[in-house]
Amino acid sequence: MIPSPVPRLPGVPSRSSIPKVLTGLLPVLVLAALMPLFLSCSRGGEKTLYHCPMHPSIVSDAPGDCPVCGMRLVPADGSRAPGATQPPAAPAPEKTSYTCPMHPQVTSDKPGQCPICGMDLVPAGRHEEPGTGEPAIPGLARVTVTPESAARMGLTYGAVELRQMARETRTSARIVPDEKRLFTVTTKVGGWVERLFVDVTGQAVRRGQPLLSLYSPDLLASEQEFVAALRTRDQLASSPYPSVANGGGGLVEAARNRLRLWDVPDATIARIESTRSVERAITLLSPASGFVLDKKVLQGQKIMPGEPLMTVADLSTVWAEADLYEADIPFVSVGMRAELSLPFMPGKTFEARVAFLDPVLNPQSRTLRARLTIPNPGFLLKPDMYGDVRLKLDLGRSLAVPASAILPAGSRNIAFVAAGDGSIRPVEVTLGPRSGDDFVVLAGLHQGDRVVTSANFLVDSESSLKAALQAVSAKAAEGAHDH
Repeated sequence: MIPSPVPRLPGVPSRSSIPKVLTGLLPVLVLAALMPLFLSCSRGGEKTLYHCPMHPSIVSDAPGDCPVCGMRLVPADGSRAPGATQPPAAPAPEKTSYTCPMHPQVTSDKPGQCPICGMDLVPAGRHEEPGTGEPAIPGLARVTVTPESAARMGLTYGAVELRQMARETRTSARIVPDEKRLFTVTTKVGGWVERLFVDVTGQAVRRGQPLLSLYSPDLLASEQEFVAALRTRDQLASSPYPSVANGGGGLVEAARNRLRLWDVPDATIARIESTRSVERAITLLSPASGFVLDKKVLQGQKIMPGEPLMTVADLSTVWAEADLYEADIPFVSVGMRAELSLPFMPGKTFEARVAFLDPVLNPQSRTLRARLTIPNPGFLLKPDMYGDVRLKLDLGRSLAVPASAILPAGSRNIAFVAAGDGSIRPVEVTLGPRSGDDFVVLAGLHQGDRVVTSANFLVDSESSLKAALQAVSAKAAEGAHDH
């Protein structure tokens, strides 16, 4: 049987034209020529990886949406679709995308400023870490505000510096008479009021001024005994016996002391002794200069021993009763100077001094009563007037921060400090007493720090939003890393 000729492939030389040395290498050369075709076919089954154009760290082996921004995932090489048979191109370098912390919908492939608020765009998905030694505050992040944005926001700064501080306490007070300058007019004997010299409540009186005349049978009897003792002493004084002559003097002194114990004025006793005659009615005198605040007696009225007849108040010095809240009690002490002002006397102040602090708290108002002693020249301060009291406690020179720079946040106080790189960082501050428009700084700030004093809420909102975006990006990156 004659073998049929082997067909010759195009471009392949005939066996007769090939040297015998190369005849054994022909199968190897054919296999090398066909190897790229086999590799291309085998690669057609490789899986395509997908990633987010905005967040290159988000990678998946199947099409879908980015869990951070919601954009459609694209092939990782940027051109090959699922099932493509061509070999993958070399991966292109990842592009950094930028976004606005305040407006996440604003994105860009290069740095710049937000067209809405003017803030600097930051790399999307980047999580800023605080600098070395800078404690992180949960829920807040460092932000950057351009000078143009600061001008639009009305952003201003204040300084943290040493200042002379004083704790000022303000409260209301009621004017009352000084209890040590109140006097009650009464008598130790019973009788009848024959005449009233002061018959109007509120009338001003002087010390020793007659108030009323009193007829008392008991006083009249004591006067008669005193007159009899005087006459007896005069009769016995000529006795040749010393014991008898001196006996009359003892009777006189006993009768005089009885009248004094019944509060008969010494002037009345001297007049009876000189005239040797009794006075039917005894005149009661004012014990002090002041005003008759209470009058309970009428002319002709019968009175009993010990019955209060009038109340005289010396108003040259008065008290002011002020109510202190619990937070103010540690800053008030006995002897502290204070100022009292009246709303209807602008510019007029009265010097006062804390004289007494109640030992117990008022359970209804949760306040402590403080009594202030106030000189009252001209009697301008009237009982039951209301005024404003200011008490100052000197705290010395302390580190102070403007009160407008402090942003209360629950149980903590936050201040925003300007950093050297143009950013603003949140700082938790421990505060002491307030002095006017400043707070004493106990911890968190240092002398020379520049703090935001206006537009704090805008900065706080921006800082909170940026911290939230950073937290979401970090969580998404951790999830992609786990996959």
